[in-house]
Amino acid sequence: MSSSLSQRLYKRIERFIVPVLLLAGWETFSRSGILPPALLPAPSQVMLAWADWIFSTDGNTQSYSGRWLSDIAASSGRVFAGFLIATVLGVGIGMAIGWSRQVEALIEPTLQTLRPIPPVSWIPLAIIWFGIADKPAIFLVFMGSFFPVLLSTIHGVKTCDRNLLRAGAMTGGTPSKLLRHIVFPAALPSIFSGLRIAIGSAWMLTVTAEMVAVKSGVGYVLWDSYYFLRYDIVIASMVSIGLLGFLSDYVIKYIAGRVLRWQRGSTLQAKEG
Repeated sequence: MSSSLSQRLYKRIERFIVPVLLLAGWETFSRSGILPPALLPAPSQVMLAWADWIFSTDGNTQSYSGRWLSDIAASSGRVFAGFLIATVLGVGIGMAIGWSRQVEALIEPTLQTLRPIPPVSWIPLAIIWFGIADKPAIFLVFMGSFFPVLLSTIHGVKTCDRNLLRAGAMTGGTPSKLLRHIVFPAALPSIFSGLRIAIGSAWMLTVTAEMVAVKSGVGYVLWDSYYFLRYDIVIASMVSIGLLGFLSDYVIKYIAGRVLRWQRGSTLQAKEG
């Protein structure tokens, strides 16, 4: 009984073991004096700065004090806007390319030429086209998120079971009905995989854009605090970005789990068989 209880307890805490050990080692190293505390702030110092950034506890972060929610909202809005545009266009164009060889021949060479271009290389043009505001950040998020969604959608459509398509066609299914009722559901697992990759790219590109082309958001705070040698705020910004990316990925996983319940059921049936 005690062994079973200890196993359940271990399963509850196992995901926290490595982070706790890393924090303890980091705290010990920072306080050892090997590096100046200003260059590598201890986790406790970072937490104090982060708390003031969020709650305006003691004003130690000065102009950033109490601004965390507004900075998070600004960055999240840019991520959501660019990611949404990339999702709509990526899924739509990906479905067309995967379904029609004619569309594939017309569009894919151009897209494959654009795909290797790093999204950050678009920054100068984005600033010229859209100025210093939200639009260049949204554009960069779109450029970074579009291709993962596009390629995963094409893959999902092209790997759809041809027997299902034949069966649907034999029962009188039109191309539009086959796309809507067979191909799109079959491609959803691949699409959700692409969305998870895309949301990570979206956060990276938002932070990059905020360092250069925007005057608000978590990325701007990270870069601005670097100039003032506030490395505790720099690290707090990095941790904030990591947590936001984790939560965004969790939301997509949750939605995928709800939408793809049929896949989980079929997998269980296959295992039982």
